Amino acid sequence: MAETGVFAEIIEGDAFKYYSEGEWKVSNSGKSVPIINPTTRKTQYKVQACTQEEVNKMVESAKTAQKSWAKTPLWKRAELLHKAAAILKEHKRPIAECLIKEIAKPAKDAVTEVLRSGDLVSYCAEEGVRILGEGKFLVSDSFPGNERTKYCLTSKIPLGVVLAIPPFNYPVNLAVSKIAPALIAGNSLVLKPPTQGAVAALHMVHCFHLAGFPKGLLSCVTGKGSEIGDFLTMHPGVNCISFTGGDTGIAISKKASMIPLQMELGGKDACIILEDADLDLAASNVVKGGFSYSGQRCTAVKVVLVMESVADSLVKKVNEKVAKLTVGPPEDDCDITPVVTESSANFIEGLVMDAKQKGATFCQEYRREGNLIWPLLLDNVRPDMRIAWEEPFGPVLPVLRIHSIEEGINHCNASNFGLQGCIFTRDINKAILISDAMETGTVQINSAPARGPDHFPFQGVKDSGIGSQGVTNSINMMTKIKSTVINLPTASYTMG
Repeated sequence: MAETGVFAEIIEGDAFKYYSEGEWKVSNSGKSVPIINPTTRKTQYKVQACTQEEVNKMVESAKTAQKSWAKTPLWKRAELLHKAAAILKEHKRPIAECLIKEIAKPAKDAVTEVLRSGDLVSYCAEEGVRILGEGKFLVSDSFPGNERTKYCLTSKIPLGVVLAIPPFNYPVNLAVSKIAPALIAGNSLVLKPPTQGAVAALHMVHCFHLAGFPKGLLSCVTGKGSEIGDFLTMHPGVNCISFTGGDTGIAISKKASMIPLQMELGGKDACIILEDADLDLAASNVVKGGFSYSGQRCTAVKVVLVMESVADSLVKKVNEKVAKLTVGPPEDDCDITPVVTESSANFIEGLVMDAKQKGATFCQEYRREGNLIWPLLLDNVRPDMRIAWEEPFGPVLPVLRIHSIEEGINHCNASNFGLQGCIFTRDINKAILISDAMETGTVQINSAPARGPDHFPFQGVKDSGIGSQGVTNSINMMTKIKSTVINLPTASYTMG
């Protein structure tokens, strides 16, 4: 079990501790926050409800630890990250168990998330040594009107204290995608995991603890967002915020003052399918993209825009594949598992009922038991239906039939989101022209949207985010440029 062995010290009684100053602690609040198992809809775990004073201590210790950490050689930072990655992968099973019970992630996918996270940490260590070990050397006479009287040396230095807030659907992977770049760059980090996913995140943090990072460098605070959320994001000791989630990010961006922000806030990823597309390939990717992890992915296919002439054939192929999806508990490694909360299921149902009232074609009977919603393809969806625009974050996929490429592009660009999109066509010229016209951070050609591999740039436009992620981009974002200018008494030129 996750509560035994090397993880025994992170729990006391029936509640998991929080992590501060290199120690596992019980909050002075005397309160805990329940974590509901999406499958059983009963309390599975409890975590500490930390206080604002405890947050203050974390930030202060993070500031102190960061000063020393910034002086730690790059190779040593990388060495510790490699060690943490190995420990993380070694304990994939108990961490995956938490993911299964907290967020109903299928067993196979839960293990994969932990392994992927370990690989991300190691890759980040290697990439950090390369890009942080380089600087620039500039000379003044390359700009008109100047002699060579100045030499400029530039390097990347850490920002300070990074606040990392990952989402429930990848509480380990999207946490380490923030932790590893921050640490290799010489920052300290305070992690505020999502409530659903907090216990998996605490287990992951313990792996970093076992690797031997300095006390105070990495902290993990749990609790109610209503009590410590704004306090954290507006804390004067925080120098950078990396957030992945929903609309909350927009509110954070308005409150965060003049500090760097890295945010990914969801999407309504459109899949445009042209007449010349490989429909078998398109159908496979529509099902994979729309229904994996029950559609609870920011890069899930959220709306299919298919040319009318091939729509019947595509819908038939998709329905045949949807019929083969397994539905049930995550322990059985089913394709479709319960969505994370009852409120999420209720929201999804509201979108479905709106589509039903307005005449959408139900390719399957709508079926729900508790948080478990059976996969549903909605054909003949129109722009006046909520499901055409809103992000369900569940196993419900709308199909809009279009009559021109321009209609598809216009629908995609009319969304307030702009994370990813995809195009299916055999004509690379059309694909490039459509890609250039789509207002999204990434366009996939002949594949479903995806965040990875983790070293690829990942970003959104409009309400989908600020800044860019991916290993290299995250490291660069969590540093700032420092210039040192050497002023020479006379112009100096290399003689050859």
